[in-house]
Amino acid sequence: MAATVRIHRAGAGYAPDEPGTFLGSGFFIAPNWVLTCAHVVPSGEGCEVTVVYETGPGGSSAVAGVVAAALPDRAGLPVRGTWPAPDLALVRLGEPADHDCAYVTERPAAYYEESVVLYSGWSVVGGELRRLSGTCTVQGTLGGWSDDEQIRLGGDVLPPGVSGGPVVDPVRGEVVGVLKSRADRGLGGTCTGVEQLRSLPVPAAPAAAEHDDAYQAVFHAHDRYHRDRQRHPDTRRSTWADVQNQLGARPGRALSPEERTQLLGRLADLPPPAGTRALLDLLESLVGDRTAIPHPAPRGWRDGLGALYESARQDAALDLVLDYAMRAMSAERPFVTPGTRPAERALWEWVRQTAEGRPGPGFRRRLGQQWIERLQLPPRGPTAPGAGTARDPVRSADRAPRLFVLLELEERGWEPGRCDWHVAVGRPSGEALRLRDGERAPVEDLPALLAPALAEAFRQCDEPGRPAHLQVALPHLLLGLDVDTWRLGPGEPPLGAHRPVVVRCADREWPPGDGSGLSDAEDAPAREERHEREARWRWIHAHGAEAEVLDCEDGLRVPVPAAESLRGLPHRTVPVLCRYGDDRFEDDRVALVRIVHGGYGVALWRRWRGQADAVCGEFHRRAGDTVAGAGGADRLPELVLALRAGLRAGRPETYWADGIALFYDDPRRPLPGTGDLLEAP
Repeated sequence: MAATVRIHRAGAGYAPDEPGTFLGSGFFIAPNWVLTCAHVVPSGEGCEVTVVYETGPGGSSAVAGVVAAALPDRAGLPVRGTWPAPDLALVRLGEPADHDCAYVTERPAAYYEESVVLYSGWSVVGGELRRLSGTCTVQGTLGGWSDDEQIRLGGDVLPPGVSGGPVVDPVRGEVVGVLKSRADRGLGGTCTGVEQLRSLPVPAAPAAAEHDDAYQAVFHAHDRYHRDRQRHPDTRRSTWADVQNQLGARPGRALSPEERTQLLGRLADLPPPAGTRALLDLLESLVGDRTAIPHPAPRGWRDGLGALYESARQDAALDLVLDYAMRAMSAERPFVTPGTRPAERALWEWVRQTAEGRPGPGFRRRLGQQWIERLQLPPRGPTAPGAGTARDPVRSADRAPRLFVLLELEERGWEPGRCDWHVAVGRPSGEALRLRDGERAPVEDLPALLAPALAEAFRQCDEPGRPAHLQVALPHLLLGLDVDTWRLGPGEPPLGAHRPVVVRCADREWPPGDGSGLSDAEDAPAREERHEREARWRWIHAHGAEAEVLDCEDGLRVPVPAAESLRGLPHRTVPVLCRYGDDRFEDDRVALVRIVHGGYGVALWRRWRGQADAVCGEFHRRAGDTVAGAGGADRLPELVLALRAGLRAGRPETYWADGIALFYDDPRRPLPGTGDLLEAP
């Protein structure tokens, strides 16, 4: 019910309760993805709509969306009678949102055997939009094994507007279909099985990343969402598996609800199968011709698992499931990412733990031998773009010396909330040419006050097609300032979506002889910290890096370790803060300061905007892949720029990076002191 949404015409966000703009229903199938009927959004792919979803009791929010795929896509074509099957559409949200997702079955509708289903949707009742639910009886199917496989429903009047809403198996607690049509006269109507999404077009070129294939992107996100919610220790809401356990819903299952969400989530961490034929070959190697291949044929790892459930007209035996997981672990890959090997290891850990005590020692020994053999081979597949190495030639352009813009802010200790500022053009030699200064500026007024000076600096530094980097030097307690979201004027893009914007620390240390009154002995820790920072900087630029999330463990907010503990982490470490701004502990405000004094010149964080129990596993996983896939830390400014640009363009594969910031402070190039700034002619 919480995942059921209503769909309005574009621009309805200003009046989201207006029945006149209402088109139909839908539901969140994965984070930031809505599944509905193609006839609800008749303009087809590229059509803009407004999605209205509930944020809590009595609360709702509206967000723009665009139709990413429609089956069939009949934009501009006349429709006679009912809309052709399968009548499905995927809507991609234009910005990230925090919402619930329905649990979608991996079993084909052709195997559905229950006599009753539940449905949910929206309709206009008494001049107002209301969410409705009810039950229908299953009366058979339409279309046999063809593309227009539908379930015939009866037993209830389906009101106008519920088309696109979810149809739920009440025994297994899974969405099995999408309401398609209602009877012109009498009760009931039809629904389309969710497995018909498998007929979405396969990319013409081989997929080089998960998001290249909408089907894989949506269902991988679905499975990771439910796995990550189950892991989240700080949640106040019941998960899908929690409810299934309360109901005792495990009819013939070889896996418990928790085991099932864990397995599907770990399979979704892997790259998808190399193709449908490769997946069918894998299934046939396990069960021979005992399984009738459903139509459309399996396309993802979850589909293969669903086919196994029917291998003997009953759910798959545990040994068959574990064998399937091992085959998926060593399968040919369409592409390989930095997270592929860790995902294989995590899947093996699940297999090993699940097999303990079952089904026998010989079986467990065989699984162990397969894992040992897997360890001796690299992942099988081409490297995905962006997953470079330290010798990647693409990075040579990033290394070329270029002018950059330097913005420095200085806090006025005697006037809280006000800053002095300097805008300068930085040269590759380290010199900085001062353009403009200001004093006593309120922090909240800085974006407007600095816009003219920054615009002039960018004009002097930008090259055709290559916007200059902006380095923002901030005092300790302002390191979290969101300069990347500033705009130079109305209609202008955020700075961070147009050019690399990185943060530096303006007061990271007291250099010897700076007048601070420190003795040489007392200068020693500062020197040691500087040497540590230089050593770490050299390592992550020469040998690559690895992300380490410091403030969050599987969704549980934890304090950032002390600087002394941070110094003990390997030199390849790039600290990551998942929930910066979610202040739970007394010293949270100085978490970034602690990272700086731990000897780090590179760190990632995101400004926390979510709820206390929001799922964050996707951020952990993607941040790790981004850092490892960079090959060297010098690529991170450009990679973060690409993520911010993707967010602005509404690309869901980048939504995990909402609020991301990059600390990138070269210890070999200290910030110029006030006296070192050259006057502009």
